[in-house]
Amino acid sequence: RQRVDASALHALVARADVVLDCSDNYGTRQAINAACVHGGKPLVAGAAIRFDGQISVYDPRRSDSPCYACLFPPDARFEEVACSTMGVFAPMVGIIGTMQAAEALKLIACVGQSLAGRLLMLEGRDMHWTEMRTQRDPDCSVCGTRHPRAE
Repeated sequence: RQRVDASALHALVARADVVLDCSDNYGTRQAINAACVHGGKPLVAGAAIRFDGQISVYDPRRSDSPCYACLFPPDARFEEVACSTMGVFAPMVGIIGTMQAAEALKLIACVGQSLAGRLLMLEGRDMHWTEMRTQRDPDCSVCGTRHPRAE
């Protein structure tokens, strides 16, 4: 195991064609997102907790695609929930992970339409999918056009 600081993360992202975030930590998700925005690399983000899962693609190469921070701002006060404390329905991890792999392959092969601009959420008790359209926040502290850090 090795901790990765911001500069090492930026170097790792620069070597990738697509980044998949499968982390279980809000701070890590934010750091990966910032590195992807900075490096211009698409991010396929998936999460699962209890019986719920979600997946989206954040693609800084597309002007209409938000970044992760547009939806989940770094300064927001989200309750930190981890699978180790809250539990996770094991098949949910496989479902979301398989979809992440499919999205990554589609991006690499330039096939089909990615999930950029859409957030898919799965409620596993009823196996009900909800799709939410998303858009870039011009005031986003990571990718927004009106924020000095984004320039």
